[in-house]
Order: sequence, then structure tokens, then C-alpha cells
Amino acid sequence: MIVFFALVLLVYALTIAQLVYGFGKVRPYVTKCDAVPKTFFSIVVPFRNERENLPVLLDSIRKLQYPIDLFEIILVDDFSEDDSVRFVYNWRMENGSFQFTLLENISVTGSPKKDAIARAVPLTKDWIVTTDADCVLPENWLATLDAYIQQHKVAMLVGAVTYTTKKSSFLQQFQQLDLTALQGATIGSFGLGLGFMCNGANFAYRKSLFESLGGFAGNKNIASGDDVFLLQKAVAAFPEKVHYLKSEAAMVTTQPTKNWSDLFQQRLRWASKTGSYQSLFGKDLAVLVFAMNLSLILALGCVGFGLMHWCGLAVLFGVKFIIDTLLLYKTNRFLTGKWMWFLLLSAFIYPFFCVGVAVFAIGGGYRWKGRRFKK
Repeated sequence: MIVFFALVLLVYALTIAQLVYGFGKVRPYVTKCDAVPKTFFSIVVPFRNERENLPVLLDSIRKLQYPIDLFEIILVDDFSEDDSVRFVYNWRMENGSFQFTLLENISVTGSPKKDAIARAVPLTKDWIVTTDADCVLPENWLATLDAYIQQHKVAMLVGAVTYTTKKSSFLQQFQQLDLTALQGATIGSFGLGLGFMCNGANFAYRKSLFESLGGFAGNKNIASGDDVFLLQKAVAAFPEKVHYLKSEAAMVTTQPTKNWSDLFQQRLRWASKTGSYQSLFGKDLAVLVFAMNLSLILALGCVGFGLMHWCGLAVLFGVKFIIDTLLLYKTNRFLTGKWMWFLLLSAFIYPFFCVGVAVFAIGGGYRWKGRRFKK
């Protein structure tokens, strides 16, 4: 058993070290202010029961520093049960200068969000950029995307996402650290030429690329993954046209979940699609992360039953903590530049959280936005 733990630790440490190296290979992008905007964007936002968040999102769209004739807003209501739609109608009347469309979703597949985006695509013109209703967009979001598009032969762009958090809240800081790890793995994989993950809250692609890839064909009935599956198809078909935009000016901010139950369900939703990944690297990394965290729990059990000395557990945990912290530190400097609160406490809790999510993701479905989704 000790040999197994050592082998898992070795492979894990080498893999995370590769991601750290890959992270450094993706160079930060700084927008050139003299670029004349040219790209037309269709901002697509699926929403369901988001009355609380829509005012903040739409206010951030209103403040975008980008020519109003070069973007449109397409909101798709996924059968909201609150007064989200009424608010959207009122906002549109008060802001009539914007090119604005409100659609009602049509249920076609087992994935409401994919249905919503597919509903909007025929109305889009050139570049589709998706975000979520609980996000805040930086004022130079579209300007930065446009500048990068003009300077590179690209058909898909992946952007960064971070949380708005309070340093006194352990739940929020735990989520921030978890998201930081995911963003670090995302950026690192792009640096290695193995990009496999993205976040639909900050995701842009040409309409022509979406159509040439067959849209969401092949995974329509998987409720989650409107972003990741499309990315992996694009990377497989046109790797040179898919880039990560490592820019603070294009970083989208979203809200953490409000309780542990919602967090667990959200991570179940994210994990449920892993087995359907097209990316072999993505699958291998998911298995390796699970194996490493499971090894820590098993090692703790071995120490408890006297089958292993506590020094072995300390080495296992210590090496993992150090290599994880290196990736977290580099990624956090880019995402927030703030102190990583509750880092050690989160490191103790995360193995149980990670393994719990993985086990439940294998065994069943999840709840989200008042609905129950089967695996």
C-alpha cells in the first residue's frame, strides 16, 4: 500500500509540475489601446430564476466600453418561475439604444443550457460570447477580445473567471481556492498544448466554427458541458485556432454558492461530464486528482489502524500541499493578487470533498436550478 501511495504521489507531483510550467508558457495579454474596434459580438446569456442577479449583469453590460453598434444582447429565458422576464422587459424599455433580443427556451434535448444557446445561435452574426446571469463583466471585456482577435488567427477564446468573496467566509474562500485550482489546470493545459477545460461564463467562438463542429452534437443529452465539450471538439479539429486569453482586462467575476449543499450540487454537475470527455489528458488528470485525494484518506485510515506510521501520511500530505500551493500561488496572483485565506484548512478538508463529489457523480444525478438531472 505504501508503494502505491508513493507511486500516485510521484505521478501527481510530476503532473502538477507540468501544469505549473504550462501556466508560465501562456503569456499575459495586454490590450493595445490604439486598436480600432471591428468585431461584432453577440452576447448570449441563458438564465433561469435570476431576478436577483440580472440587474448587476445588465448594468455591467451597459457600462461596456465598446461601440454600441458592434454588439448585441441575446437573453434566453429557461422557463423562469420568478419575475426575471418582467425585469428584462423593463430594462429593455429603459435601454432602447441597445440591440436586444429576449427569447424563450425550447426544450429539445436533456440539456436546458445547450438548448438555450442553440436557440440563440441562428440569430447571431459573427462572434458568439457566452456568460452567465450571475456574472459581472469588466468594462473592457469586449474591447480586449476584439483586440486579441484582430492580432491573432483565432476562432475560439477561453477567458478567466473568478469569484467575488469575503475573506471572513470559509465557504467562499474554499470555493475560491477550488476555482483557482481549476483555472490553474485550465491555463496550464493550454500552455502544454493540451487545453481541455473552460468556463461558459467567459467563452467566445465564431458562429462559423460552432456550425462546422456540428454544435453540441454528440453530447446533447448530457445536461452539463455546453462549454467543455465544444472546446474539446474545437481543439481536436482546429487546435491552432483555439487560444487562452490570459488577460485581467477580460476576466469575468461571478458569485460563489451560498451554502455547502449548493456547492456540492454544483461540483457534482461539473464532475458528471468528466467520463464523456474527448480529451484523454482531461480524463487522466481527473482520475489522478481523485487517486491522490483518495490516497490521503486511505493513508489516514492506515495510520488509524496502525498499518502505517504517521510520518508517511505527513510526507504524502506535505508534498501534495507544496506542489498544489505552487500552482495555486501562480494562478491566484493572476486572478486576484490577494492573500489565499484558509489555505491549510482547505487542504485538510478538500480530499474528503473531492472524493465525495467523485463518488456521488459516478453513482447518480444532481439538483440544479430547482430541477433534478439524471446522470
